[in-house]
Amino acid sequence: MPTALIADDEPHLANHLKEQLLALWPELHIVHMAANGTEAASAIAQLNPDIAFLDIQMPGLTGLEVAQGIEGNTRVVFVTAYDAYAVQAFDEAAIDYLLKPLRRERLAQALERVKTALAPALDNGSLAQTMQRLLQAQLTQAVPPQPAPRLHYIRASQGAMTHQVPVADVLYFQSDEKYTVVRARDGEHLIRTPIAELAAQLDPERFMQIHRSTLVNQDYVEGVRRDDNSRMFVRMRGVDGELAVSRAYVHLFRAM
Repeated sequence: MPTALIADDEPHLANHLKEQLLALWPELHIVHMAANGTEAASAIAQLNPDIAFLDIQMPGLTGLEVAQGIEGNTRVVFVTAYDAYAVQAFDEAAIDYLLKPLRRERLAQALERVKTALAPALDNGSLAQTMQRLLQAQLTQAVPPQPAPRLHYIRASQGAMTHQVPVADVLYFQSDEKYTVVRARDGEHLIRTPIAELAAQLDPERFMQIHRSTLVNQDYVEGVRRDDNSRMFVRMRGVDGELAVSRAYVHLFRAM
């Protein structure tokens, strides 16, 4: 059961595309309908659908920006009323580029390309992973998640000593394969709690994720910088060096 996401800020066009997709490919499961680019980027990062059908001109983020920020295995088909973005679309490794209004035979042709692109992954056992994602998504929709209690202190090791570090004193968290570094005002500490678990327990008004391995305390953000390749970096007060911002989170700094 392949999975798909549709992103379009015009609900009637999104619903029309959904109807056409299910008519041509009954096995396809639509896991999310996003009304803007920011919602689409978040849903793709969370649900990791096999394919994303993206409008290009959307509020928040364009479809091209959403595609640039995808870090998983989601493939992209652009669906747009404008043909001026075709070159950029294929630069983002899009499977296809469909023009509105959609023609049924053209959509059918695009789906054959999608099936060909997805066949190796589906044949290699990703079907079980897909079913697990679907079940998780259904359970999430059926039972609203209860907010986790907020962390106020972090118990962290520094050498042979275990310290209780106030969360308010933490500048950022950064993880690798084994540990998470807690950079506080009094130095660095190590914990084994993964970033995803920390993000669920920290106050989102204070801590912001800028990379899949990095959470920063906004109270200590000094500014941001782009290099010659348009990559973004965050500078933290009292810290030498910079923290890289993943493309999936660049939109958080648009106002800066």
